[in-house]
Amino acid sequence: MATLIIVLSIVAVLVLWVVIIYNGLVILKNRAKEAWADIDVQLKRRYDLIPNLVETVKGYATHEKELFEKVTQARVSAMGATGIHDKAEAENMLSGTLKSLFAVSENYPDLKASVNFLELQKELTDTEDKISAARRFYNTNVRDLNIKIESFPANILANSFDFKKMELFQTANEAERQPVAVKF
Repeated sequence: MATLIIVLSIVAVLVLWVVIIYNGLVILKNRAKEAWADIDVQLKRRYDLIPNLVETVKGYATHEKELFEKVTQARVSAMGATGIHDKAEAENMLSGTLKSLFAVSENYPDLKASVNFLELQKELTDTEDKISAARRFYNTNVRDLNIKIESFPANILANSFDFKKMELFQTANEAERQPVAVKF
């Protein structure tokens, strides 16, 4: 009888251990998915601001047609990108074209003084900050999930229940990783 109680206790502890590990993996996976959804919300906000920004700049800088086309194409590519790697690459390209757009605005004093342009620029800057925060939140959750999936003994259950590592949202552009050169 005592042996049966010991065996049942061991089985109960093992079942409890499996449940706790499994639930922990599910929680981490869902947090990472939620974090990705947060990035999507901010990217949508950015996509909605870009056409207004382009139209505002077009009114002042009519001969910058090639730049407008690049910004529009980058926006379309970013909106259509699937997968974390492709999305990160497309978003980095879009960020680069937006920087070019703001650089061009420096040549147009009337544009820089436009209330509409300044408001759009402020909104876009705020959105970029939110995207950056959402990326950090996503990467933190993905890191935690990936660590759990790789760590013993959770890796045994992760493999058994087909939990997959998720990809971090990283900067793909080597130029963005380089330090900024400050010259006086």
